[in-house]
Amino acid sequence: MSYKDSSLKVFTLNSNPRLAEEIAANIGVELGRCSVTKFSDGEIQINIEESIRGCDVYVVQSTCEPGNQHIMELLIMIDALKRASAQSINIVMPYYGYARQDRKARAREPITAKLVADLLQTAGATRVITLDLHAPQIQGFFNIPVDQLVGVPILSSYWSKKGLEDIVVVSPDHGGVTRARQLADRLKAPIAIIDKRRPRPNVAEVMNIVGRIEGKTAILIDDIIDTAGTITLGANALIENGATEVYACCTHPVLSGPAIERIEESSIKELVVTNSIPLQDKKHIDKITQLSVAPLISEAIIRVHERLSVSILFD
Repeated sequence: MSYKDSSLKVFTLNSNPRLAEEIAANIGVELGRCSVTKFSDGEIQINIEESIRGCDVYVVQSTCEPGNQHIMELLIMIDALKRASAQSINIVMPYYGYARQDRKARAREPITAKLVADLLQTAGATRVITLDLHAPQIQGFFNIPVDQLVGVPILSSYWSKKGLEDIVVVSPDHGGVTRARQLADRLKAPIAIIDKRRPRPNVAEVMNIVGRIEGKTAILIDDIIDTAGTITLGANALIENGATEVYACCTHPVLSGPAIERIEESSIKELVVTNSIPLQDKKHIDKITQLSVAPLISEAIIRVHERLSVSILFD
């Protein structure tokens, strides 16, 4: 079925073309034609191969690894769209890179999440649609509308259908309690919290567990799993403290460095993630299940285009 309004255009760059294809198919449009190439010195060249004059354009691009290249592709694409007279330039960024650099934790540190927001706006973006920002205050870094969708309904639907019994939802740190409570409310389960100390970036040390987990099936939830140190240490600590099984889930599977090896060797029985970031072949292991966010994002695009409320999708 094709979408009724030909002024809606969906384009993809190089970060997540499969997700973009799903989104376009769900909406009922063909992906816009454009090429992304490099000169011999590595400079990026983009050519939009169809007219987009007066159109509302949606560009799908997660700024995942290699993040700097994907950000540069996006900035050049925005500039090209602006110069080609697009009516609006809507950035669909399921994973917002640099989101963890959202404040000054030490002297003389940058706030790179704000810098990325400034770059997107200066280039000419008119709206951002994203998913589970690591720091919700990043919405305030923009002076254009930002629609932040949430992944908990997708994850909770999966766990509900799985039919696990005697569940406890566990937050791997204090910062994720709100997310854990949202999942727990949907699953009608209690929550627990892992109290940990992080001596330096990407290194976590489990301290103790707040809440009753003995004899229960634990589901750990986080927004991002990067090197998987936090989630695997937490899973092992849950087993040591009496949990019968441990599952885990997150929205953004960054899975860098030793992550896959750590997950393979951990107590985690299954890790459920979304396709906000594509998984390379070496990351497709039996323990990992990937769910699609395409239906959620395509519905958000349709609602934005038709001037309807998007807030219903936040629930």
